[in-house]
Amino acid sequence: MASEKITAIIDEIKGLSILELKELIDTYCEEFDVSAVAAAAPAAAGAAPAAEEKTEFDVVLAEVGASKMQVIKTVKEITGLGLKEAKELVDNAPKTLKEAVAKAEAEDMKKKLEDVGAKIELK
Repeated sequence: MASEKITAIIDEIKGLSILELKELIDTYCEEFDVSAVAAAAPAAAGAAPAAEEKTEFDVVLAEVGASKMQVIKTVKEITGLGLKEAKELVDNAPKTLKEAVAKAEAEDMKKKLEDVGAKIELK
């Protein structure tokens, strides 16, 4: 929680027009010998961890393609489902085949299914 002094300053800044705010920033930068880019850098650095690479993916069968039987066989092999369940998944595309799969496994599944003509999305 910010102190009363800081809260009062923030409330005062909220009341400024755009031109007054620009003048405030310019004066601040001049007074403390900093640039607006340098002042904004800590905020940008804090946002960097949010851009981490995703490690788990959902494998979604978007389209079956021309060779439906091959796709059913591959879905059966990948998911460990029975023939009937694999056929239902394929018939009801787009459908999620597996959730929260490691990146390498998801890419392997995608390659196998695309090799038999299916269109796959990793989400």
